[in-house]
Amino acid sequence: MDTTSDQSSDGIPAATVVIFRDGPEDSPPEILMTVRSREMVFAGGMAVFPGGRVDPADFELGAQIGGPLDPEEAAHQIAVVRETLEETGLAIGLSGDIDAAKARAARDFLQQTGHLAPVLDHFDWQLDLTQLTPFARWFPKNERIPRVYDTRFYLADLGTGAVEIEADLSENTHLFWTSAQDALASAERGDIKIIFPTRRNLERLALFGSYAEAKAQAEAIPVRTITPYMGERGGRTWLEIGEDLGYPVTGEPLEDVARG
Repeated sequence: MDTTSDQSSDGIPAATVVIFRDGPEDSPPEILMTVRSREMVFAGGMAVFPGGRVDPADFELGAQIGGPLDPEEAAHQIAVVRETLEETGLAIGLSGDIDAAKARAARDFLQQTGHLAPVLDHFDWQLDLTQLTPFARWFPKNERIPRVYDTRFYLADLGTGAVEIEADLSENTHLFWTSAQDALASAERGDIKIIFPTRRNLERLALFGSYAEAKAQAEAIPVRTITPYMGERGGRTWLEIGEDLGYPVTGEPLEDVARG
């Protein structure tokens, strides 16, 4: 699978994850979203998926672990593990003796050290990056936004979802579980605000009746870098993406687009 089609980009490397859990009976799966603090430079006040930039220590650990993944890809997946633990308290992409109490302790330890490797050593945990499935890669390098992130998206599954979550209030105001369709409806009502890539990804996620369906589509469609571009439809300027990337909606009138 090609997850590195634009290695020479100048964007800030970042990674984010769509975490699934089972919804109520006969309902679509739920996904975890977070509302970013309004003080954040990028996407302040917006509802997004957990994640953040890839740190130098993530690249160092990615180069050390070996295995089948390219070190740069491994670094992005490590960033997802680290950011998710820090932002939400969830331990994904990890194996070992893990329970809610240990996850809380590991989160505290991570917030003290800032790096994942000491957490792995301290709790005798191992990375299990097979829990993450590459889903998409967005790099809006042609847009006039304050910071340009080259972001890789992943999928992960919690199953029953009997877990504790708690927002990291330094970057996020709160966390919430929602179906993709309900998140889109909330955005239409104005209850939450979402930027262009988040809206397109929610529309794609709304296609799936289960995590297994989402994972199957992600594995069937090679990940290519998505760079939105300007187009014309009916005499109006639209922000658009390609037609063959797995997304049911591929554009939006430019005046309606929320930027980061």
